[in-house]
Amino acid sequence: MNAPDAVNRPITSTSPHAPEASNAVAVVIPSFRVTRHILGVIAGIGPEVARIYVVDDKCPDGSGAFVREHCRDPRVVVLEHAENQGVGGAVMTGYRAAIADGAKVMVKIDGDGQMDGSLIPNFIAPILAGEADYTKGNRFFNLERLGAMPPLRLFGNAVLSLMTKLSSGYWDLFDPTNGFTAIHADCARYLPFEKISKRYFFESDMLFRLNILGAVVADVPMDAVYGDEVSNLRISKIVTEFLSKHVRNFGKRIFYNYYLRNMSVASIELPLGLLLASFGTVYGISHWIASARSGTETPAGTVMLAALPVIMGVQLVLAFLAYDVASVPRNPLHKKTLFRHKPAAPGA
Repeated sequence: MNAPDAVNRPITSTSPHAPEASNAVAVVIPSFRVTRHILGVIAGIGPEVARIYVVDDKCPDGSGAFVREHCRDPRVVVLEHAENQGVGGAVMTGYRAAIADGAKVMVKIDGDGQMDGSLIPNFIAPILAGEADYTKGNRFFNLERLGAMPPLRLFGNAVLSLMTKLSSGYWDLFDPTNGFTAIHADCARYLPFEKISKRYFFESDMLFRLNILGAVVADVPMDAVYGDEVSNLRISKIVTEFLSKHVRNFGKRIFYNYYLRNMSVASIELPLGLLLASFGTVYGISHWIASARSGTETPAGTVMLAALPVIMGVQLVLAFLAYDVASVPRNPLHKKTLFRHKPAAPGA
């Protein structure tokens, strides 16, 4: 790792051999208060995985030391943060180590037992087949199993999915906060690790960054597992934070994709549509208030002058959205020659 990472330089242990196979798969497990479940999670990871990185994110329960003491799997490497960095920071540490060790695909699963390790082949298959750069779990695919999800989580995920579609541009995805993911190393190398949100917004921010790169993302159906794990996420504390960050990412994505790097008819449709709709709305409301105060009827011409810009504006905004939906990346990034020869890992 480079100098900026020296403060939180991880401590490694066990397995002395780095992945060598051309299709080497590594698993990253961010570890924070998961000592009750993490050994079972590791035991459930199949032989298709060459190395497992357990990242102790300054866990108060000493997850890293616990794994060192009780786990005998030779694939396991323990990394420890000197300071808590959040799930995103832990995953980035694992990614850096996996890329440096030569992994081709990196899978991220949580250490709380909610994710079935036997599904890892389903997540890496589209990537190894050259069909996707990044895969993520979707717990909403099987409608018969949604009853297992707590109602509050069900509603929250639906709302977050809509916001993430807008901010990330991946309109064909759902369940954006799902932490069961896999990514091709050649795609991960181009991610700005230092800019990605390090805490609960991590998964949504990853999708935004991947869209800016033009990466192909695919959903993988999975069932949710809810046991006696304790979630560290408090919805009441992150609603405002998530909303503001989604708005920020939406603005950045539109600027980058429609004005900075490319210009199209959609670049005109959105601002013109918003301008017309805003003008019609303000003009109509102001004249309605004036007519109400004077006790007179609003002239038909005034009504039409207010309604037509609103109708035209809405039509232009819908046309922009249709263009945006059709612009979801379809050609895998890691198959492009430009992205196959990155000489160093992020931050190296």
